[in-house]
Amino acid sequence: MVIDCHYHLEQRLLPLDKMLARMDAAGVDRTALMAVVTEPIREPSKTLVCLLRVLLARDFSRWLGRRLIEKFDAKGNVVILGRSYRTYTHPDNGPVFDLVRRQPDRFLGWAFVRPGSGVDPVAEMERWAGTSGFVGVKAHPFWHRYEPLQLLPIARKLIPLGKPLLIHAGFGPHGNFFPLLESAPGLKLIIAHAGFPGYSETLRQIRPYKNVTVDLSQTSYVGEAATCRAVEALGCERCLYGTDGPYGFRDAHGAFDYGFLKSRLERLFPDPGVRRRLMSDNFADLAGIV
Repeated sequence: MVIDCHYHLEQRLLPLDKMLARMDAAGVDRTALMAVVTEPIREPSKTLVCLLRVLLARDFSRWLGRRLIEKFDAKGNVVILGRSYRTYTHPDNGPVFDLVRRQPDRFLGWAFVRPGSGVDPVAEMERWAGTSGFVGVKAHPFWHRYEPLQLLPIARKLIPLGKPLLIHAGFGPHGNFFPLLESAPGLKLIIAHAGFPGYSETLRQIRPYKNVTVDLSQTSYVGEAATCRAVEALGCERCLYGTDGPYGFRDAHGAFDYGFLKSRLERLFPDPGVRRRLMSDNFADLAGIV
């Protein structure tokens, strides 16, 4: 079984019927869905994406990459290539879990929370935690602009459930998740996008924390070199296949290329045992998927 651990349910970019067809064509059996955090984002060109990855991957140029992507307007909306995209104060989990209930053989669900949104994050998590197919909590300290330690009440609820917390870390205080780890030592924490934005430095720092894994999702943030560094630094047992779809490289038809990142892992890691851990067993074990 192949499980995509990181996908946003954004049918304005890829309708459900086309998504299922592309999952089938790529050989993806199940997908862990999460709510969208912004209005649909226009995909940058591959040239710009590759340039961004180069800037972010190197310590001496990361400041420039940061200046390009850490931009927000006066309303708190993320700004990409000069265009503001409405950033939702509280992502809607309803459509995600409605689909999980309707197609449990294909879909799993993350509960997306945001501290300080006016909606109690613990109550929001508990609203969905009893749903069959619930795999954990997703949070975005980067675009929602808060310190990961604010997720401590969520972490304390997740630990006895044995479910993970998946975060998209940011720069500076928005990426400092170590106080959270120290305050909740039993937390299963997943850092999205191969340790973005610190990459190698983050991988080195989290190596002693056996309860921390990374996913390998996103074409804008994660190239082949970052993928290989993550697996080399942490071992294949602490890395997870995910896409961050439907954001990412497009195929010849102009839609999200669901097979791109899966094909990358198959090419980079030909050993069947390693591939099985990356694309199935690790996430199934982490999230308690039967």
